Amino acid sequence: MWTSIFIGIYVIIALAIVLSILLYGAKPTKSLAWLLAIFALPVGGIFLYLLLGRNRRRYKLIEHQKDLFSKLPKPNTEQINVFDGKYGKLMTLSYKNSHFPPTSGNDLKILKDGKSTFETIFRALEGATKRIHIQYYIFEDGDLATRLLNLFEQKIAHGVVVRLIYDGIGSFSLSKKYLKKLLEIGVEVYSFLPFKFGRYFYSLNFRNHRKIIVVDGAIAFTGGINVSDKYLKGQVGLGKWHDMHLRLIGPAATQLDQVFMTDWYLVSTKLLEAIEQPKSYAKQPVSNELVQIVAGGPDDDFPVLEQTYFSMINMAKDYIYITNPYIVPGQALIRALQTAALSGVDVRLLVSEKADNQVVSWSVHSYFELFLKAGIKIYLFPDGFLHSKIMVSDDAISSIGTANLDDRSFEQNYEVNAIMYHTQIAKQLKEDFLYDCKISNELVYDDFIQRPWSKKLKEGVGRVLSPLF
Repeated sequence: MWTSIFIGIYVIIALAIVLSILLYGAKPTKSLAWLLAIFALPVGGIFLYLLLGRNRRRYKLIEHQKDLFSKLPKPNTEQINVFDGKYGKLMTLSYKNSHFPPTSGNDLKILKDGKSTFETIFRALEGATKRIHIQYYIFEDGDLATRLLNLFEQKIAHGVVVRLIYDGIGSFSLSKKYLKKLLEIGVEVYSFLPFKFGRYFYSLNFRNHRKIIVVDGAIAFTGGINVSDKYLKGQVGLGKWHDMHLRLIGPAATQLDQVFMTDWYLVSTKLLEAIEQPKSYAKQPVSNELVQIVAGGPDDDFPVLEQTYFSMINMAKDYIYITNPYIVPGQALIRALQTAALSGVDVRLLVSEKADNQVVSWSVHSYFELFLKAGIKIYLFPDGFLHSKIMVSDDAISSIGTANLDDRSFEQNYEVNAIMYHTQIAKQLKEDFLYDCKISNELVYDDFIQRPWSKKLKEGVGRVLSPLF
């Protein structure tokens, strides 16, 4: 009798899931894959679908998110917000998706690798007078974490408010001892969707991949670098981690603070207020060129960062250069890159030769033949692990942020990028890209297609498994 009851319950659940997939499945290929998994893997297929497969855009983690943005402080109405001209469509797209207009009056600084980045970050933190907002996907115990703890204690003693968000899975190794010390000195700490059975179990696969620091609402940092000693000391088997970060002073920093405050509301249900920027920051040198913050997550109506990258690729006239460790694109981006290259645009991809995850590396390499055949140039960076997420085009527009070129960043993670309509920054990133290409190994199509069948088989496995990553 119990067997019959179990089978009956299983059939009802399976049918309900099948109906849900047929009604709400966003992509036919994924829908078919999940249908096959459910029928081929009894119990296991259903479990995997509930954990990884549901269309999160139908289930809002933040109810009435647009209403929340409307309550947050808006940029100064006197700022120059330009929605016409060469990149007007991209500006409008980003504004409609993320609610942030492009702003002028920002001072930008490119920060490469861990040492220079953290030196600049600590100088900014030491100058804080009102509050520090800090949010990271990976926050690990080590020298950096200890140094931050000591600095937080000093700042709190002088009346500075310190708020910290860390991702519950990305920072899984962060010790309870360290967290206890943070609370003891007065840091307000929250974990983003920690692993728990019950309410949060359904959202285990949806992570906050953002890296944000905002000091006094005026100086902000974002990019690919996490709080980890491997950026200073390297990692066994991979060597030194290379990455790119960005410091922003001005209205764009205020926008990044709004992104933090939105995430703070999600983890704490507390709505923070903006603060008036200290007068000392107003004396910083500024630029009339524009910066636009683009933030996206799994409960947005559209795949925000995917649309941003897609538009940048399609708008390229002369070149589009991309640095990213995880290039596992969907069909839209594959077609966009191929079309650009076949149209005469100089399309180049810079990818780390070494990988922190071998199966993911197989998946990344599985797309190389399609790219090379279309005339896209691919370079493998040999020195350590290249973790930067950069896109630059036509000496005019560039992006630095947290989003990779894969479904996890587009569909499952909370991400944030800075889009810079800034000639000087674009040229600087282009020069850095070309320098890294010179010390990298360029792939040649005729040689690459001769790779052994065993490698092709691994790439096939990685490509099939890529939706799980």
